[in-house]
Amino acid sequence: MCYHQILIQLLMLHREGTLTITITLLFIAVVNIGLYLIFPCFGWINWIGLILTLGLLYIILQFFRNPKRNTVVDINTIIAPADGKVVVIEEVEEPEYFKGKRLQISIFMSPFNVHVNRYPISGKVNYVKYHAGLYLVAWHPKSSTDNERSTVVVGNEKGEVLFRQIAGALARRIVYYAKEGDQAEQGKEFGFIKFGSRVDVFLPVGTKVNVQLEQVVRGGETIIASWS
Repeated sequence: MCYHQILIQLLMLHREGTLTITITLLFIAVVNIGLYLIFPCFGWINWIGLILTLGLLYIILQFFRNPKRNTVVDINTIIAPADGKVVVIEEVEEPEYFKGKRLQISIFMSPFNVHVNRYPISGKVNYVKYHAGLYLVAWHPKSSTDNERSTVVVGNEKGEVLFRQIAGALARRIVYYAKEGDQAEQGKEFGFIKFGSRVDVFLPVGTKVNVQLEQVVRGGETIIASWS
């Protein structure tokens, strides 16, 4: 990727990063001014401080980037709600809403992925619930039930899809905008997970899966499953 493309992506920032970015900029200013005042005759120390703090700013900016995605809206498909790697494809019990067997597809978001979460299907938001919890690593078997998380269910004429934001060891804040009764639009954002973690999607058993384990997907674009 060219440098100008990287710059453009970093400038497309999500509103959830406003406070964190502001604090980071203030921290960088204080550190660099402090180093200059303490070590006015040691320019190399100032340069090291500047390079390290600018590196920190780059990391923070890439956490909160919000690049445009081109969603092909299609009632027959379920698209990835998040960027990341597919880490689970299996039939499980879903105890919170469906209370029965469902096909689970989980996407792990590393700290280097885009953290915007998007609706996998269009339809009516039938259920929204936030759960406070622990901060186990995202791949821990109990992270889906014990970690801080939010659950959203959207339904249309094809059926209902449940998707769950799950906090991890680094992600300490889940943000979601969905409300019961809302009309969800496939590909539009419904939330944000700060600094990584995972999103679980629960589909009816028998749904055709279009991805494989370890596959890297793009939120709002990659088709992860299709209605049979």
